[in-house]
Amino acid sequence: MKFLRFMALLEGTSLLLLLFVAMPLKYSYGMPEAVKMVGAAHGGLFVLFNIVLFYHVLKGHLSAVMGFVGFIASFIPFGTFVYKAKVLKKAES
Repeated sequence: MKFLRFMALLEGTSLLLLLFVAMPLKYSYGMPEAVKMVGAAHGGLFVLFNIVLFYHVLKGHLSAVMGFVGFIASFIPFGTFVYKAKVLKKAES
């Protein structure tokens, strides 16, 4: 579960970097390279987070409902941070 919590942190951070750093650089300063680099990193972290999440559901560490909530949280800015703090913290106890 520690790796899942770590992945939630990385995935959430990469989404925030994409939305609040790379996209403004692209549209305000004409730097599309920022979105290409950060977008690729975020895409990889998004997929990896959901693979790790699915693994924990399959192993019985998380219920299917908690896994689905994590999947939905990965689409929402700040969602994985809340998921990590509320759901995963409770699941580890």
